[in-house]
Order: sequence, then C-alpha cells, then structure tokens
Amino acid sequence: MRTSHVPALSDVTRGRVLYGGDYNPEQWPEEVWLDDVRLMKEARVNSVTLGVFSWAKLEPRPGVREFGWLDRLMDLMHDNGIGVVLSTPTASPPPWLGRLHPETLPRDEDGRVEWWGGRQHFSHSSEAYRRYAAAITEDLAARYGSHPALTLWHINNEYCTYDWSDEAAARFRRWLQGKYGTLDALNTAWGTAFWSQGYGQWDEVLPPRHAHYLKNPTQVLDFKRFTSDMLLECYVVERDIVRRHTPHIPVTSNFMPLWVGQDAWRWADEEDVVSVDLYPDPRDPYGAQSGALVQDMTRSQARGPWMLMEQAAGPVNWRGVNHPKPRGLNRLWSLQAVARGADAVCYFQWRQSRQGAEKFHSGMVSHAGEEGRTYQEVKRLGAELHKISGEVTGGRITSDIALLHDWHSWWAGAQDGRLSTQVDHPDILRAWHRALWEAHLTTDFAHPEHDLTRYKLVVAPQLYLLTDTAIENLLAYVHGGGTLVCGFLTGIADEDDRVRPGGMDARLRELFGIRTLHEWWPLDAGETVECDGFRGTLWSEEIEAGGGATAVSYKGGELDGLPAVLHKDRAWYVSTLPEPDALRDLLSRIAADAGARPVLDGLPARVEAVRRGDLLFVLNHGREPVTVDVPGTHHDLLTGEPCTDQLTLGRYGVAVLRP
Repeated sequence: MRTSHVPALSDVTRGRVLYGGDYNPEQWPEEVWLDDVRLMKEARVNSVTLGVFSWAKLEPRPGVREFGWLDRLMDLMHDNGIGVVLSTPTASPPPWLGRLHPETLPRDEDGRVEWWGGRQHFSHSSEAYRRYAAAITEDLAARYGSHPALTLWHINNEYCTYDWSDEAAARFRRWLQGKYGTLDALNTAWGTAFWSQGYGQWDEVLPPRHAHYLKNPTQVLDFKRFTSDMLLECYVVERDIVRRHTPHIPVTSNFMPLWVGQDAWRWADEEDVVSVDLYPDPRDPYGAQSGALVQDMTRSQARGPWMLMEQAAGPVNWRGVNHPKPRGLNRLWSLQAVARGADAVCYFQWRQSRQGAEKFHSGMVSHAGEEGRTYQEVKRLGAELHKISGEVTGGRITSDIALLHDWHSWWAGAQDGRLSTQVDHPDILRAWHRALWEAHLTTDFAHPEHDLTRYKLVVAPQLYLLTDTAIENLLAYVHGGGTLVCGFLTGIADEDDRVRPGGMDARLRELFGIRTLHEWWPLDAGETVECDGFRGTLWSEEIEAGGGATAVSYKGGELDGLPAVLHKDRAWYVSTLPEPDALRDLLSRIAADAGARPVLDGLPARVEAVRRGDLLFVLNHGREPVTVDVPGTHHDLLTGEPCTDQLTLGRYGVAVLRP
C-alpha cells in the first residue's frame, strides 16, 4: 500500500546536495572503516551506497543470512550522520546460484553460457533467479526498513543483460501473445510472408538467435522491447517488496547513459528517483557536451531534480587508454551536473579497490590515500557543495527547446539491413545536441508522444519509427504555433517497422512541403555534399519540393538544384547532416525566430551558462581564463564575492551567481 505522499529525492536531500558514492567496506578489514568515516566527514560526505555487489557476503550459502557486518556498518554510518542508500545485491548472484541452478545463467544468441566470475550474470527470465532475488530483497527490507540510516533504496545495478535461453524464449512467446493475441496478428506485424517465415504454432517462435543471414528486423525490434520489459519486471518485483516494508522511502535504479537496452522513458515512470551513471572521457574534446546531453536527458526523465549515482573521481579502467582527470575537471563536471539539475553528486567508488577487475578504476580515496590530489579535490568539492546546497537543491530548469528521442525508433533504425552503417542514432543525437549546446541553448529531452505545447522549438534529429499518435502530436504542435525541425530519416516506418507509403509518412511530407521523396542517397565515410552555404555529411536525399516550401539547395552532383533543407511555415526538414558549425548556425537562427534565446548573450566558446531556479551557473570548459559579460550585480556563492557586469573565470572555472 502506497502512502498518500509519493516519496521523492527531496525526501532524501532535505535541503542538501547528496554527496558520496558506492562504499564497499566488505573489501577491507574493519579497522579501515573508522578511517573511512573520518575521511568522509572531512570531505562532507553525507550519503553512501552499501551492498551493491554483496550477495555472496550476505548469503554465502542458500538460505543462510550473514547480516552482522552490515548491521555494524549501518550503525556506524548513522552514528556519524551519514545516510545510507541501501542496494539490493541482485546484479551479481553468488557462484552457488549458478552451480545449483544453471538455468539462472543467461545465454548469448549463439547459445553460449555466460558464467559466473564477472557480474550481471543472471537471466532476467529465470524463475529461479527471480525467486532467490526476491527472497534476499525481502529479508533486507525486513531487517533494515526501520533503520534510521536508511534514506533510499537502490535496486540491482545498471540493468543490462540480454538472454536468448530456452526460458527466455518461453517468456518471449508469452510476451508476444500478450502483445498480438494471435499468430495471424504476429505474422502480419512481422511481415513473415517475406522469406517464408510464417509461423503456424507458437512453439515455432524463438528469440532472434544466430541466423544464416539477416534476421527479421521486426522480430529483433520486439525482442529488444521484450528485453527492456523483462528487466523492468525484475526491477518492479524488488521495488514492490521494499515499498511494502518502507512506503516512505524512495526507490531508484541507476541508468547507464543513453544505453540501448532500456526504454528509459518507461523505466523512469516506475522510479521515485531517476539516477544515472556518467563517465565522459577526460580526453574527449566534447566530453562536457556529452555530459550535458546525459544530464539534460536524465533531468527530463525525472521531470525535475535527479541523482548522479556514479562518476569517476579520476580514471576509469575500461577504455583502451584510461586517462586521469586533469586538476579541476572533476569539480567542473560535478558542478555542471548540479547546474543541469542534479541534487546528488556521487561516485563509484569511495575507496579504490586493491584487488579485482576494477582496481585501476579510481575512487574518491585513490591508491595515493588522503594526501593524494584526488581526495584533496574531493574534499574541496564537498565543502563547496555544502556551501551552495541550501540555495540550489530543488531548483528547476526551464527550457524553451525540446529534443526528441525514442528508444523504439533507435532500435528499429539500427537493423542490420539498413542503407548505411555509418548512420548511428546516438551519433546523430549527439551532433544535434552539440549544435544546440554550442549555441548556448538549454535543452530538454522529450518523447515524440509527450505534451510539447510549452516549447517554442522542438527538434527531432532522427525518428526513423513514428507511431500514428506521435505523428499527430507533431502535427498538432506545429498547427498550434510551435516550430519543428526534423533531421533525415524521420517518419519512415510505423511501429511494426513497416515502411510508410512514399518512403515517409504522407502527413509529414505535407507538413514539410515534400511532394516526392525519390531516393535516399547515403554518403560514404568522409564524403561530403555541397549545399548552398554549407556542406552536408553522412546522408543526402533526392527530394522534389511541393507548393509553399522554400529550400536551401544541393549544389553539384546528382542532386544539383534539389532541396537539401525545406522550410514550410514553422516546419523544417534537413535532409543531410550539416557540418557542425553549419548545424549550430542553422539551429541558432531557427531558435531565435521561434523566440528561444541563450541564458546569456555573447558567451565565449567553451563557456556554458545555465539558469537553475534563481541561480546562474557559468562554467568555463577551457584551459585558458575567460571574461564573461554578466549584466547586473550578482553574488558568487562559491567565492562569497560580488560580481558586477563582468566575470573572470580561470581554467575549468565555475561561478554560481545569485542576483
């Protein structure tokens, strides 16, 4: 039974920015724990996550519970004023579960078993896995539900498993029966008349396992939908157990940034707190923009403040070359997350491991110890977050622009038999978000079926698959006075990945002023196409314009004189991917005409300005000092100094300005 009050992140923060991260003290002798607490308090850590991968420690043998060590830790944290995000340990089952119940181990599309010895080695469809996961969750909730240290439940960790096993196949068939009802409906949706794929009995239907040639793309699409739903079922079962014991405690599970396997729009609706793990590459020149994209998406999924569950204080250990963060970058990216709506800034992990697969993944306390640069920077950041917490926590961000994204469209567009493997949905999304970010325009994300009426500009970088509901929503938005910009390969297929007549939905062709879409002309890697005023990359299209549309034309080649960009009333269609500066300039002009403007005018390159509530965050992502015009008089919460009309920021500098 839910309480009348739905628990939220604000019930945990209570006017503070949560600061801390995953704490794995079971890896260390207990005498280290007291030293950990001392260092946590010095760094103003107020939240730790316990138990993420502790199943074998909590249940060393089937049905045996060893909670003593966790009892002592919960008490230790409470005694020192540190809240606990308690995780169910179900992301990493103990070896005995796989040995006794091999059906709990997932199989890949070739039928190979994924054995224990790593993590995430569970079949989301396994009844045995679900039974044991529910049992350990039940006992954790019963034991710690009333403990005063408990502030938040964290279910599992980074749900990301696929499974092509026989048990998954049986669940897949049940899922399909629920979706389609009859085999005739499934055969129609999957287009099984092609290649003699028609199914006569449900037992003939399998997950899209290894095939001689291309797989049925709608079968693959449905399997991706099924996988997201099965993982969500696992989450909901554990969530409902802890809710029953603690209806007042919010529940979350951490997303991986823009991960292909979860429909995060649907998942976010099932979470009390939306959280994400974020690891931009310190050497990536667009690492800050990559971070901003994930932050904007997570804030939009949360519809308000969100939780940065994991980041790295220094290097990670899973890239080909794992670079540390230069001095000041951890602080900058952490405050960027706060600027874009995070009310929790946390890390994996507290103390860097000495053994195991992630011993070279950094911690808040690195192998260098408390004298090391990493911990010293962590301590400074903790003091600064403490300083601004009371004024920033709960603050909202208002944007006039929505960028559309849909996992089902991504899944469908990524099929093996597509026109160009150079076209990658996340890359397209990043390119368009980068253009808006470099134009200093704050952006929300939205699903194409969401209510878009409050936005002045809606941007759809690529929505290969659109439902009729989504199309009617976009039409209503434009007819209601909104401005819409769509990139290429939008509106091509319906929800069953059936190509719409004419190669693009007729309603969208009318909206954009397209009479005929004759051919798609994908470009080779590195190839460009000249347009009037810019160059296009990756893609082009042979389009015949209809009445009422104005165009920017292709120049030269097979498409000479044909429209590259079409504009009809408040609808724009861009049939190529303009080079970065050109896309930025195009979207800047369209945004200005729609009435959407940057927070500050005349910002230097690599300077970001975001308004959160009454506070203005100004961040310098460059290595050189910059001077920024900030009209009026402000007070910098970080320095305590006044600021009038101009602000100077050093390398990786940040100001948090209150009018």
